Amino acid sequence: MHAMTPTEVFLLAMLIIFSVPYLVWRLGRTDYWAPLVVVQIFGGILLGPGVLGALFPDYYATIFTPATIGSLNGVAWWAVMMFVWVAGIELDLGAAWRHRRETAVTAGLALAVPLATGSIAAALMLRYPGWAGVSGARWQVILGIGMACAVTALPILVLFLEKLEVLREPIGQRILRYASLDDIAIWGVLALILLDWERVGRQAGFLIGFAVATLLIRQLMARIPERDRWYVSLIWLAGCGFAADWAGLHFMVGAFLSGAVLDAKWFDQIRMDDFRRFVLLAVMPVFFLSTGLKTQWAVGGIAVFAAAALLLFASVGGKLAGVHAAGRILKWRPGEASAIGWLLQTKALIMIIFVNILLDKAIITNETFTALLLMALASTMLSVPMVAPKLKRLAALIGRSA
Repeated sequence: MHAMTPTEVFLLAMLIIFSVPYLVWRLGRTDYWAPLVVVQIFGGILLGPGVLGALFPDYYATIFTPATIGSLNGVAWWAVMMFVWVAGIELDLGAAWRHRRETAVTAGLALAVPLATGSIAAALMLRYPGWAGVSGARWQVILGIGMACAVTALPILVLFLEKLEVLREPIGQRILRYASLDDIAIWGVLALILLDWERVGRQAGFLIGFAVATLLIRQLMARIPERDRWYVSLIWLAGCGFAADWAGLHFMVGAFLSGAVLDAKWFDQIRMDDFRRFVLLAVMPVFFLSTGLKTQWAVGGIAVFAAAALLLFASVGGKLAGVHAAGRILKWRPGEASAIGWLLQTKALIMIIFVNILLDKAIITNETFTALLLMALASTMLSVPMVAPKLKRLAALIGRSA
């Protein structure tokens, strides 16, 4: 039998990554309750060691060799850096400031309540062994899990708002403002969790250097044509990612910051939308596969699913409670808080990126990661089916700006 070369093994893995989820999505017509991005994440879990590796260990070992996994990880790292960079650029802090009271109340409660319920769930989980990583202090694990329950994934939210045809409507822009503050909060919490007192000098140096470099890059970007801004931005992205990782803050913190300090007006909106879709289409499926390769069930499948159910209850219940509290304070119309609360349930991608970092830093275990991943997928899949009928009944809500 012909022994496959490393190139052939890599391309076979790529063939599986792109074909299997697509066929399931297209032939199964899952788009209403599970868009392609969700099916791709599920595909990563099924192709990982917990399912494919357990059922067909020889095939798994043949395809996902250490060399292949190393190559896939390289593609995945760059893919997710570009994705988070775009998310940073798309933050509209100016709009949030103009509607600061409404935005602060809603975003604050939509974040704080599920953070509290998620932290309580984490504390319950830590009463049993197998959930805290070898390098994770108790407060880091609780805060990390709590934040994972609280966050809203801005890029996936954009895709869902497009699907529901409300992205450019006032309600869509309102929801994006709320999610934008969540995005800022998750990276701030991540920086706090990863703060390394042994390397605090290096991290302080990174922040000072980043502030100076930001002034220079902003002056440069304002002076060069748009076609050059795209290329210069990728250089800026790679540099910020390297510097943040060198400082011990993880390259994803640098990737987000590199986009957050750039103005969206410097880039054509249509091109930015096309670029985000290209990244999702061409390279992010590799990240989903690499995510699936980290799923484990060593503490027992029932325990992992039970933890996922607990986290789902804490996440969904906390988010809805927080948004309903904001609605009462701001005197929203009946049904408005429910629709907004369900749309803010999208967690896939940004939350998965967040918990990937916690896993890489050994703050959580593979089993905790798997439970959080299942929670994120379930929460995201609930969003469109729950909110679509509500929006049809609340047609007047779509045009309401605040």
